[in-house]
Amino acid sequence: MTNSIAELEDSDCILVTGSNTTEAHPLISDRILRAKQKGSTLIVADPRKIHLAQFADIHVRQNLGTDVALINGIMHVILREGWHAKEYIEQRCEAFDDLKAVVEKYTPEKVSAITGVDKDDIVAIAKAYATSKTSAIVYAMGITQHTTGVDNVKSLANLAMLCGRVGAYAGGVNPLRGQNNVQGACDMGALPNVYPGYQKVTDLAAAEKFGKAWGAKVSIEVGRTVMKIVNGILEGKVHALYVLGENPAMSDPNSKHVREALSKVDFLVVQDIVMSETAEYAHVVLPGCAFAEKDGTFTNSERRVQLVRKAIDPPGDARDDSWIITQVSTRMGYKMEYKIPSEVFDEMALLTPQYAGMNYERLQGDGLQWPCPSTDHPGTPYLHKGKFARGKGLFHAIEYKAPAEECDEQYPLQLTTGRSFVHFHTGTMTRQSPSLDEEQKDAYVEVNPQDAIKLGINGKQPIKVITRRGEISIKPIITERVSEGVVFIPFHFAEAAANVLTIDALDPIAGIPEYKVCAVRIESGSGS
Repeated sequence: MTNSIAELEDSDCILVTGSNTTEAHPLISDRILRAKQKGSTLIVADPRKIHLAQFADIHVRQNLGTDVALINGIMHVILREGWHAKEYIEQRCEAFDDLKAVVEKYTPEKVSAITGVDKDDIVAIAKAYATSKTSAIVYAMGITQHTTGVDNVKSLANLAMLCGRVGAYAGGVNPLRGQNNVQGACDMGALPNVYPGYQKVTDLAAAEKFGKAWGAKVSIEVGRTVMKIVNGILEGKVHALYVLGENPAMSDPNSKHVREALSKVDFLVVQDIVMSETAEYAHVVLPGCAFAEKDGTFTNSERRVQLVRKAIDPPGDARDDSWIITQVSTRMGYKMEYKIPSEVFDEMALLTPQYAGMNYERLQGDGLQWPCPSTDHPGTPYLHKGKFARGKGLFHAIEYKAPAEECDEQYPLQLTTGRSFVHFHTGTMTRQSPSLDEEQKDAYVEVNPQDAIKLGINGKQPIKVITRRGEISIKPIITERVSEGVVFIPFHFAEAAANVLTIDALDPIAGIPEYKVCAVRIESGSGS
């Protein structure tokens, strides 16, 4: 997040898109609803009628995968009406003319035809966002999990810069992370193209820096993204895989393809706190610790680094994750001798400029938000105040591109996936909770009433949902939460796994799969 969670309460206008905030991020949705109570204008752009839409001043349901067109249409209106931040753009941004030339083509009429959003609503969103004193954008995986995910994010950044909302209190562009330490993992280089602190592996100076600190020769080649690892196994190029706290057999798209790779890899190690679907394929399972069984730090969505303190001992043979990693490394020939977790963090701070001013003593209490470059620095509530980290903010001129797989006669419906309020991710933890499992035992697919009539679905019998990659049998729920022509399946349920159906088409830059849209058909009766 460019800004802090608490700032949302003070935003005069909040645009939420691609985020089912009340169900996936309830504490953040509470801040949004507090802002609404104070008089903030709430805009929700989501193909489903999510719970948050009940509170929205404007709710639009864009067609799946049309986010770039919608955002371009909003910017077209802002420019046409002269609502953009002219002085801000002149002083702090570049490539504005390129953006303007592309956006000029996206009239409300044209965008309405692409997105299905009424042209008057496009104008209303533009006016509310651009003319409010402060405006914030909140988004999640409904924006990123597309073959145009990078384009979607850049488009939202374009909109925020166009109105001078980046580098301002209660504004910014605010992605909500899907798990408790995804931000921290990315900060520490758990990505194929960067070292800790987003220092590029292709940068010779960065390679030299980390090689010297670690006493080892480091690679300057970009590594493989998750799906490229899977494909690499099947191509005979990847022979061993170490999976830590992840369940790709359930969470990755086109899961039959993924499971084939997991069954064929020469050596698979899974380190986790539960026996997941992925662990069933492992040659070795290493029992790790849950958060309350170890010391360390988590970094949350607002870049806040917080101490995690051990409350109880791990059960049985479970061991601290860092202890397991250091033992494996040492026995493979690279000796690691960290005695306590704070020593690991001190090395992180030494090598990561954003964390340079942090240590365990300073993280007591509420923690600190990076960047925190020195030990007398208070941390940074919001980014890009006064100037952008790169100097000037760069506009990107982006054209709308259709999803990778569109409907046809054989597959006439669109599938989108997501989470429910009860379960978390692949259900490996929450479905072991008797109370949560009782709350929502069964997988389901949401079907619009008009589609149900056409297909002869009564909501009582299981149906088959079929794509080019596989099929599942699942209970239908007939509801207007989804638009006609769209179905929704949560991905928590192994017995009717949504990712058997999803497509493994990738964003060409980030390598993120297009979980949020693919073509399906529905048939009555049980699947295989």
